[in-house]
Amino acid sequence: MADAGEAGGAAAPRPTDGDVEMAARLRLATARLFRRLRQQSLGGLTPSQLSCLTSVEKLEPVRLGDLAAREAVAPPTLTRIVAGLLEIGMVARRPDPDDARAALMTMTEKGRTALQTVREERTAFLVERLHQLPPIDRAKLPELVELLERLPD
Repeated sequence: MADAGEAGGAAAPRPTDGDVEMAARLRLATARLFRRLRQQSLGGLTPSQLSCLTSVEKLEPVRLGDLAAREAVAPPTLTRIVAGLLEIGMVARRPDPDDARAALMTMTEKGRTALQTVREERTAFLVERLHQLPPIDRAKLPELVELLERLPD
């Protein structure tokens, strides 16, 4: 019987203890950074509303069912989140021309402005934190960011 390397593809290398430790440290560091960024600014929105608004931006026009799937929440929960966004003018609802029973959600200018503000405030937070690093560490950032950008792929 041939091993995986002989069967047409190289076997994935076994992770070392060092690999596992580095992955765990990376997971914890990115989770802490993400948590700090979330705490910086929500633009007056709840975390759920901000997440939903970001998804509307990416998918618009989007049906509520598709938005619920993207957000991984039950339709009734999403309906409440969207109702709040509608009430404060962040999104707009219009009939779906392909299905009279469905509605499509789109961003409003107020919603776009709110997302932009949140992004700018979070970026400013990171800029401040990066400038606290010694110059030798800041010089490593371009390579680090490039590596982090490739990880999801």
